[in-house]
Amino acid sequence: MANGGVRTIADIKSNVTPIWCPGCGDFGVLSALYRAILAMDLDLKNTVIVSGIGCSGRLPIFTKCYGFHGVHGRVLPTATGVKLANPKLTVIAVGGDGDGLAIGGGHFPHAAKRNVDITYIMMDNSVYGLTKGQGSPTTSSDFHLKSLPYGVREVNLNPVALALAYNVSYVARAYSGQIEQMTQLYTDAIRHKGFSFVHSISPCTVFNDTYKYYRERVAGIPKEHDPADKKAALDLWQTRGKVYLGLFYRDLREDLSSQVARLSSGLKAAGGATMEDLLDEFV
Repeated sequence: MANGGVRTIADIKSNVTPIWCPGCGDFGVLSALYRAILAMDLDLKNTVIVSGIGCSGRLPIFTKCYGFHGVHGRVLPTATGVKLANPKLTVIAVGGDGDGLAIGGGHFPHAAKRNVDITYIMMDNSVYGLTKGQGSPTTSSDFHLKSLPYGVREVNLNPVALALAYNVSYVARAYSGQIEQMTQLYTDAIRHKGFSFVHSISPCTVFNDTYKYYRERVAGIPKEHDPADKKAALDLWQTRGKVYLGLFYRDLREDLSSQVARLSSGLKAAGGATMEDLLDEFV
């Protein structure tokens, strides 16, 4: 088998028990990721999960894949470096809404621009859970947190809207209350050749329990939606009263690793210095 004998989810799990709070949506994300890895028959030795800081940052240690627990907000540049260093690896980046849209917000458009072949799972609980309940970039004015009893005074950021505006080549949204669909979207995103982004709604049961809120609002993207139509995708995220789940947009364009390989091959054919030559000379 390509993945070195992985036959069940138990073969993917590490011996470290997840310590998230009971009911945390992150359990759903982890479960869906286990299932996606199994469904794709991924080689665990050639799969790397990179994380940032926060509750989501613990995820890599719950798998037998290689993992890298980076610093706050730097999950995307770290994952980009891993992929460029070894393009044969399957690289999955996981991080929270605060990690990805506050201190790490500046890295999102550049990962999109480069179209690096990694999958970015943003685990969005709309709160800083690890530091006990402060408002995050995605906290809506509808939510009243323990640290914000009068609500949020700022307009919240919409991860899907940002991804579409940044021209991310694969944009989807999943909800940890619907594991089967989340698994399928993760599988599809990992298979996508380019930068794939899955906004993963992952409620925090302690500091911002949004399960009821989303149960009343989530809906599948209409079957007639064309993922190649960005205008239609933009219209979907703006629909009031509904939170659509599924694939919003997909653009099949060349990824960064393929561009680098093509450039290197062209230079070598022309007798110029390749990346390997430069590394040998200067490193």
